[in-house]
Amino acid sequence: MLVITRKTDQSIIIDGTIEIVVVGITKDGVRLGVNAPRDVQVHRREVFEAIAEANRAAATARPAVQDAAALLRSQTPKVKLTRNR
Repeated sequence: MLVITRKTDQSIIIDGTIEIVVVGITKDGVRLGVNAPRDVQVHRREVFEAIAEANRAAATARPAVQDAAALLRSQTPKVKLTRNR
């Protein structure tokens, strides 16, 4: 782990594309700003962990085959067949 000291309006750069800026310092904590490309997801740890848990739960959930079949039938558009002569 890299441990450094930064003052307000100072920043660090990660991988040349992500900038972490110290926006403010109070007695309750440090406010950080994150500048990153749009394709980089930035989350607070607790949000990241909640997303990861939801993904794990979704990956292990096994819906009943009947439920899947009913879902497919409900999503399939009704097509009226006609005969051309």
